[in-house]
Amino acid sequence: MTITLSRVVARVPDQRDSVDEILARYDRPRAERRLFTRIFGLRTSPSLAEGESLLEALLDAGREALAGRRADLVLYGHTLLVQPFGHHDEFVSLVRDRLARPATPVYGISRINCASVLRAADLADRFLRRPGAGADDTVLVLGGDQGSMGDMSRIIPGFVVCGDAAAAFVMGREGGRHRGRYRYLGGAAVRDARFHRNLRMSTEESREFGTACVEGMARVIDEALRRAGLGRDDVDWIMPHMSNAFVWRAVSGALGIPMDRVHLDLLPEQGHTFGVDALMALDHADRTGRLAPGTRCVLAAQGMGAYFQAAVVEVTEEAE
Repeated sequence: MTITLSRVVARVPDQRDSVDEILARYDRPRAERRLFTRIFGLRTSPSLAEGESLLEALLDAGREALAGRRADLVLYGHTLLVQPFGHHDEFVSLVRDRLARPATPVYGISRINCASVLRAADLADRFLRRPGAGADDTVLVLGGDQGSMGDMSRIIPGFVVCGDAAAAFVMGREGGRHRGRYRYLGGAAVRDARFHRNLRMSTEESREFGTACVEGMARVIDEALRRAGLGRDDVDWIMPHMSNAFVWRAVSGALGIPMDRVHLDLLPEQGHTFGVDALMALDHADRTGRLAPGTRCVLAAQGMGAYFQAAVVEVTEEAE
């Protein structure tokens, strides 16, 4: 049985805020501002404009990904526990009304921070392989967060500035009603429990966390490749968690995979958009003609905590 993913539908606001100005707005030290812009390579971050809604961006991305179909299961991966639409029942009812059916299960995947969306893909794979699964079952995976709500959601001091974005894709069995752009070859999860204090880490823990991020990312990528029956030499592209370029130079060295195979093109202008970074990179690489049938990509994500998730996909002959 082969499980495939549709093309990724991305929704990123046109408005961009200067990373330096964001940091200045929240009174971050000048040294940290230089670190983010000069060393980490971050220039701007997407922000919803007045009148724009993350909820509508999620629903619109889901609608386009489904292409007129209805999902049998909806999984929403998110980092922030409270979204602007999370104070009432509007989200689930609207998802069922526009994207699924009245009784369709809708679940949130959270508390593993930016690893949540790729974890949702792994859970979708399990759902589609379950005993008794229908040949035409489909899972809609939604991802996205609104970092521009305030300083606690916008900035992780010393690490990253977070922007607004939404993404969606559909998973199903190859053949039948579902048309896949990417074969899902395998996924893996890793956690380093030393950093469970998250944003409340001590200064010493924060220093150790940087090294742990490199080790954890390399480890989860290797494990995902192993489960897919592949090795590092089989990787054409890494679609990264776009925290900063500095970390990925270290991960590249640890894996022995050249930096020119880490797709960081979106980093300067779009930066980190929580759990959908790797999906945005995959979509961008596809739209710019860099993916051919047989191309193998590793999607990688890291959540504060420290959680790591990776997925291996292979481009198919499908063209929507």
